[in-house]
Amino acid sequence: MEDAQEVSDTMSDKASEETQETRDEMLSRHRKEISKLQDKETGMKKAAAKGSKAEQKAKKKQVEEQITRLSANLKEKQAAELASLGYSASNGNEKSKLDTLVKAIAGVSVTSQPEHAKPSKSSKRREKRAQQDAAREQRIQEEQSNLVSDRVIEDEKLEKKLEPFGLIIKEIKPDGHCLYRAIQDQLAHLSGGSSPYTYQQLREMVAAYMRKHASDFLPFFLSENPADGDSDDSLAERFENYCKEVESTAAWGGQLELGALTHCLKKPIKIYSGSFPDVEMGKEYKSDSATGSSDSRIMLSYHKHAFGLGEHYNSVVPI
Repeated sequence: MEDAQEVSDTMSDKASEETQETRDEMLSRHRKEISKLQDKETGMKKAAAKGSKAEQKAKKKQVEEQITRLSANLKEKQAAELASLGYSASNGNEKSKLDTLVKAIAGVSVTSQPEHAKPSKSSKRREKRAQQDAAREQRIQEEQSNLVSDRVIEDEKLEKKLEPFGLIIKEIKPDGHCLYRAIQDQLAHLSGGSSPYTYQQLREMVAAYMRKHASDFLPFFLSENPADGDSDDSLAERFENYCKEVESTAAWGGQLELGALTHCLKKPIKIYSGSFPDVEMGKEYKSDSATGSSDSRIMLSYHKHAFGLGEHYNSVVPI
């Protein structure tokens, strides 16, 4: 009976050894786990960037705490698994081995080299890339903090400017269609019901008008879109490609499109800004009556520092 038990134990140990992960397999799995956690963090941050500023701040803090906890748990689990292969930080030599494995998990070569060996070109490239990534991440964080500050200042100036007129900002979806969506909202407000045009129809109207009156827009187009030395396209081809983007993509709208919109709709457009002087376009479409002019004017707000995505337009409506 003892011999049979011994054979059974031996076979069990052998099966366990055969199913146990190798070091490389474990490191590969660890890298995938870290990558999966990074993807999860990205998704959670995107989901948190919704709602009011106060809600976003609270969600952001919750996400950071949850990611910190998940990251700590993952590191602890992976360290325990590495220890099961005989690697631990209990002494200097084993700590060196563990550090090597940690580098391997991060994608750094674990090939052993003499202590004073000259670094390979590939390792130099990896080190340089890591330094560049770290520097870029630091710049992004600094810019984001500056953007938040600039956005707050800009919004406060706009609110103070609009308040005496009994006006407030109506938030418009922050995508490439924001100018056209804001115009659509204004048309609905002016009509007292729904807008006669969707944002997509407004895009198509603008592109058609710009094509028909190309000579009026080309000087402004050239100033904003200088020729690329590597391009063989003629000016006419470049302008046509621009018009195609206006009507069929989410390309952001600016001065050219605003100018076309005033003519398409035959209405003046007033743009309020907290960063620049206010602008009014299409003054020739103002009514002779002061009341009529105010009632028919389209009012937008221009935000230079919105959402860290660049320029943005909102609709301006009475309180």
